[in-house]
Amino acid sequence: MPHDGQDFRMSNQPLLESLTSLTAATLPPLRGLLDSAKEAVRALVSKDGRVSAGLIEANQSAAHGLSWLATYVNCLDQMHGWAERLGAEGKFGETEALILQIAFGEYLAQLRGGIPMSQTEIMRLSDLGLDASALATPEIDRLIASGNTQTARERLVALMQEQAANITVGNPGLEDELEMIREQFRRYAVEKVEPFAHDWHLKDELIPMEVIEELAEMGVFGLTIPEEHGGFGLSKASMVVVSEELSRGYIGVGSLGTRSEIAAELILCGGTEEQKAKWLPRLASGETLPTAVFTEPNTGSDLGSLRTRAVKGADGNYSVTGNKTWITHAARTHVMTLLARTDPNTTDYRGLSMFLAEKTPGTDEAPFPTPGMTGTEIEVLGYRGMKEYELGFDNFAVKGENLLGGVEGNGFKQLMQTFESARIQTAARAIGVAQSALDVAMQYAQDRKQFGKPLIAFPRVSGKLAMMAVEIMIARQLTYFSAREKDEGRRCDLEAGMAKLLGARVAWAAADNGLISCAVSGASVFAARCEVETAQTKEGLILTLRHPDGGFRRLLVVKDGRGVVAADGADPAVVKPIANNLIEVALAGDIYRLPATVKGAAPTQTP
Repeated sequence: MPHDGQDFRMSNQPLLESLTSLTAATLPPLRGLLDSAKEAVRALVSKDGRVSAGLIEANQSAAHGLSWLATYVNCLDQMHGWAERLGAEGKFGETEALILQIAFGEYLAQLRGGIPMSQTEIMRLSDLGLDASALATPEIDRLIASGNTQTARERLVALMQEQAANITVGNPGLEDELEMIREQFRRYAVEKVEPFAHDWHLKDELIPMEVIEELAEMGVFGLTIPEEHGGFGLSKASMVVVSEELSRGYIGVGSLGTRSEIAAELILCGGTEEQKAKWLPRLASGETLPTAVFTEPNTGSDLGSLRTRAVKGADGNYSVTGNKTWITHAARTHVMTLLARTDPNTTDYRGLSMFLAEKTPGTDEAPFPTPGMTGTEIEVLGYRGMKEYELGFDNFAVKGENLLGGVEGNGFKQLMQTFESARIQTAARAIGVAQSALDVAMQYAQDRKQFGKPLIAFPRVSGKLAMMAVEIMIARQLTYFSAREKDEGRRCDLEAGMAKLLGARVAWAAADNGLISCAVSGASVFAARCEVETAQTKEGLILTLRHPDGGFRRLLVVKDGRGVVAADGADPAVVKPIANNLIEVALAGDIYRLPATVKGAAPTQTP
């Protein structure tokens, strides 16, 4: 993942001179490299002059590698554009310059040496039949050598501490109106979401209806719906900002608007005038809560192979039979955007139709009271608040007037029209999650002390925090660009996909950096999945170690040489140094790996 370790190319000057000139000079060779990569992959996946699905599958690693290469090139392009715009407005300060420099230094190095597609997959240019000669320019060499330095990272983190009152690290480059929206929703999340979200999670509760009603009053569900249909008619960028800040509070709250966004986009793009007049004002006001019902067991993203069928009766209405899975917020919603097969003679996307299927909202006692419909909750470790369900339909009735667009066979095309907005929104949620992880990690790094100084003073810790802030800004700029393209009516499916791809990795990496590795309930494998909360008491510093399933342990930091002991309960804590900066704490059937400086310890294993 991003380089954040010890750097022996130390420099007393964190910022490079003529930075934006350097970054501008990298863009032509990067674009040339991308063009070469496209041609190389095209040759791998084409037969008789046409792209072959079979060859794409056979060369999956190269195809996916091209996706990552294209994402990186577009990221750097957008970061440079962001810097230029801020500079023209006199808003490109030291914080922004450090973010830009570190971003280029790190991503150029990865482009030359290998892009991490996952924790076990590295995309190297040689995998595409290319070499790094296109990246052998003086400007690229300089940014790789002197861009992402320890000095630059430490200076950025120092500024982050000085500017802790700011909502974001660095100026995102948005208009004042959007920053006012950000401030409004950040304030709401801090007051109405963050104090209660963890409890909702632990109890696996639905987000309270009071929150949904308040969000409706604030216009969340009608942000991008045109004014003539009861919405606010704001930009997709506004949707991104709102989703960021609500997801920063709790991803379930940030995701509430996703289903309304999908439903509204479906109706705006493919609905009849009567359907627009009926449904859009109700969606905008929050009077009608929608859910998206697309995925089926064993289909996943292969939506063209769906088997749920809708049969038209003599009265013009439809009867739906089949199964759906991973349906979010299904119980207490009023309408389903339901994809089903209306042509039984087809097996691909051409026989699918979209319906606005009405249902009665459920209660805790009767979650699915509508005849012809059943549901079973799917338990999840995270992303709670709306719940996931597997749904069954047995002659479920749908009015003929609720066939989207009034014509059968257009369902897949209608759905594809929504994917740009949906992916942009997903990227925004990921940014919010990443920002939340950075918030938690910053606070912990400042509060937790070892050998008389806070963890943030140690270079590896500050390096991680710096890279989290930098990658969040990179994901932001790619997402904002996608939103602007959508607002201008330009096709942005690739850009939206890139934003989602990078945003998800950034969120995962940030959360991983903000968590500790643990093996709970007797597990044999460690994973970065436990949260740490600290509280200073008269007995000393209390560490609360929260498990993904809601369980927790409490440890007390002591100064008698033992390090930590159990803060409550009868089970003793067994402490074992496993590296010079890491200890392993075993408590009953749970084991945690905690950062600590251990004098005289020789590294025996790594986390």
